Order: sequence, then structure tokens, then C-alpha cells
Amino acid sequence: MSDDELDDSDRSSIFSGSFSHFSARKTAAATDTDLDMHSVRSTSPSRSVMSMTSSIRAAAYRHEFGRGLNNYSEVYRLPADEEELDRLDKQHVMLTEVMGKYVPPLHEVLADTPGEHKSCVDLGCGSGSWILDLAREFPHVSTVAVDLVPMQVLNMPPNCRSEVDDVNLGLQHFYGEFNVVHARLISSGIRDYCGLVDHIALTLRPRGLVDLTEFDFRIHGRDHRPMPINADAPAIAKWMDLARHAVQQRGGEPDAATHLHRWISDHPAFEETVRQDWWIQVSPWHPGKDAESQWMNRHGASMRDDILSFMQSARPLFLGGGIPQYFLDPLEAAAATELAENRVAGYIHLIRAYGRKKTEA
Repeated sequence: MSDDELDDSDRSSIFSGSFSHFSARKTAAATDTDLDMHSVRSTSPSRSVMSMTSSIRAAAYRHEFGRGLNNYSEVYRLPADEEELDRLDKQHVMLTEVMGKYVPPLHEVLADTPGEHKSCVDLGCGSGSWILDLAREFPHVSTVAVDLVPMQVLNMPPNCRSEVDDVNLGLQHFYGEFNVVHARLISSGIRDYCGLVDHIALTLRPRGLVDLTEFDFRIHGRDHRPMPINADAPAIAKWMDLARHAVQQRGGEPDAATHLHRWISDHPAFEETVRQDWWIQVSPWHPGKDAESQWMNRHGASMRDDILSFMQSARPLFLGGGIPQYFLDPLEAAAATELAENRVAGYIHLIRAYGRKKTEA
């Protein structure tokens, strides 16, 4: 069935964020080796690098709709398989080129200071690209990679450890441990992002650095305003709006990006807060031939590839949430065609907020 063949109640249910019209599919339990997250939380600060044995793999993963998902969180329903890790590695390269790898205060905060041990944690580390880069570039810093599945990295730097944890359960075991707390694009798996900021404040040492980056699950037009979702909206805008509602239905916070800086700047523990905004094209649609246009188009091509991969990664989120395949497939195909043919002059809006913890907070 095509989008045009959907009746009004179908379309209203999907794009209003109410999924009750399509009953959620029941998925089979992953395996008999399912573990309660409370039983596998790492006992920081002891080293917790785990070898990827078959029993750990069975406990950490479930397979739904052809993809490998984490087995611990019902909020975060994007994959954690090799295909997704490859997407995140490529995304890291793109974001590093656009945003820079580190915020300006990081080098000062992690400077090798005699008599002072430095440490950094990456919450929701994904493929681990960011924290692994930091561990190699700052060998005197102890680094911790936290995610819902163990990092699968050969030749882990000796100053880096992987910890399996769901940050929705709190960070009490990390209080007072870190000079830097970093998180990037984790809002789809966070129930209470503002509450997470409270926990981050307590994990940081005095004058520590928090660095958070998110996007708002919307496609923005040339005027940097969100594209309205109506019958005339581009398919990619409709698809992204569907993703925003699906994340929200699961309990995530797709709108966290717009609140990041306020949550940090209004927090009594933080000072010297900064907001940075980036607008990355959804494809290389810019008609200009000058150097700036070529730079924008190059990153637009990278973002297009990332969105196309993300569309495949989101299928378990959609299908498991009750979106019917007869609706999803043609919407995906139309959105992919728009991106491939550079039809939509749109942007992804990334927001970064960072700040320092007060000395006496």
C-alpha cells in the first residue's frame, strides 16, 4: 500500500506520534541468557574490559528484523551490530571534519599535570571512535567507554576500558571520578536527559568539562526552520518526523538538542557554558561552485550516506513499534530517491553545549 492509499486515520496516527492504530509487534525473547542490567553493571573504577565470548555475545545482543540490537534497554532500539558500528565510524569522521574533534577547553582540562591523575568518560560511546582517539592522543589520561554492549576493538589502548552500562540507571558509581564527560547523539536512548545532566555534574571533578552534542530529529529548510509536516512535505522530512515520534514513543528524548545549553547554563554546578550550532546539508544539493559551496557539498554527501544507513538502522525501531512495513517501505524508497537525486534543499541541525564545573559546586 502506498502513502496515497492510506486512509486519514492511518496517516493521522503515524504522523501525530500516536501509534495505537498500529499495534506493536511482539518480539520473541532474545535468549535464555538474558541478563538483568543491574547484574552486569561494571564495578567502577576496576578494569572491566571483557573478551567477546559466545556467552557474553548471547547475553548482550538480540536479533530483530534482521539486525543485532542490545539486549538491555527497551528505550534504545537502534542496532549495535557491525553494520551500525561501521556507520558510526564514518559518522565520526564527518563530524570531526565539521565540528572539530575536541572543544577548546579540553586540552587545558586534560593537560598532563604532575601529581594529578586525569580521566575521561564517553557515555554511549557507540563504536568508540571518539574515546579511542582521545585515549591514544592523551596516553596519560584514563578513559572509560560506556555503552549497552561491550566495545569490540582489537588492540585496545592500555589506558582505555569498556564498561557495559545503561546510563538511565544513574551514574552514582562514577561520582567524582572524571575530568571530562562526553556524550554525542545519545538522546534516542535517554529517558530523562535533564536528569542525566544532574548526574554528569556529580561525576565531574571541580573545573571538569561536560561536552554534549545532539540533533533534533527534524529536517530544516534553507531558512533553517523545521520543514512543516504535511501532504506536500518531502519524504525525507516525513521519515525524520516519524523517527522523532518513534524515539519519543520508546521513551527517548528526541528534542533534547534544543534544551542542551539551557540545561547546562541554568545548572548551579556549571559556568563558562557555550552553545555551538552546525547546519549540515542532507545531500550535496548546493548549486554554488566556490570553495565554501564545495566544502558544504562534500559534507552533504557524507551526511546523505549517513542518513541512508540510518534509515536501515531505524527499521527495528519502526517495525517493532508497530509501523507497518507496507507504509514504511515506500516512504523509505521515496526519501532515498530524494537524497540520491539531491532534490531536497535541507539541513540537519547539530547543537553542541559544553561548560566547566565550578570549583565549589
